[in-house]
Amino acid sequence: MDKLHDKESQPSAPARGGGAGKNGDGAERHEAIYRAISDAIIEHQLLPGARLREDALAEVFSVSRTGIRKILQRLALEQLVTLTPRRGASVTRPTASEARDVFAARQLVECGLMPDVARRITPEDVRDLRQMARAERDALGRSEKSRAIKLSAAFHERLGELSGNAALAGFIRQLCSRSSLILAVYGNTGHLGCESHDHDDLVGYLERGEGTNAKAFMQRHLREVEASLAVVEEQAGAPDLHQIFGLGGH
Repeated sequence: MDKLHDKESQPSAPARGGGAGKNGDGAERHEAIYRAISDAIIEHQLLPGARLREDALAEVFSVSRTGIRKILQRLALEQLVTLTPRRGASVTRPTASEARDVFAARQLVECGLMPDVARRITPEDVRDLRQMARAERDALGRSEKSRAIKLSAAFHERLGELSGNAALAGFIRQLCSRSSLILAVYGNTGHLGCESHDHDDLVGYLERGEGTNAKAFMQRHLREVEASLAVVEEQAGAPDLHQIFGLGGH
């Protein structure tokens, strides 16, 4: 995970404390913080249920609480974070039941769209999908689990877009966001529950216009991903934000 010591964050990062917060705010800075928190959740450094206090995050990242609140709201929209009145933000804790529901919904929606994708797909779409699949394999090969999960989600989201059904494509994006957290928390460290060539094989069916075969392959693919999950509930204590985000001592 990026530790925010790169050139993007260092030049404008003010010292902590006092009125330093708002001086570190800005679109690029917020994006870097968003990525850092998202990666920490997906890489299981921030455990499900862990409280994400606005004041503590603002102090760690030297930005305003308003900025942190916006970032947490964005993470909540992606269902990586849960916002609760009077309690604040915490890392979303997916349950076994939720995991089953999410993958059941993906079976219904994604598999059903494969014939449409097979009819509409273009050579350019095929090239783009193969490039996405290759990037995912490379990330897995480098043990970059967070990046691999995000790339896998992006691949499935792109398939939804290629179906031509904007409403269902939006639903798939939501499901993939929820699946990303489920995979991060309960998935295997070395793979995402499927063979590294699965996405390439699926693209092959779509490229040949074999919608029925693509649908069957997607059904098997999603079943294998779900079967790979090991749902074990963990209790999260108060996270050491300074240590997680590599921003020095207290």
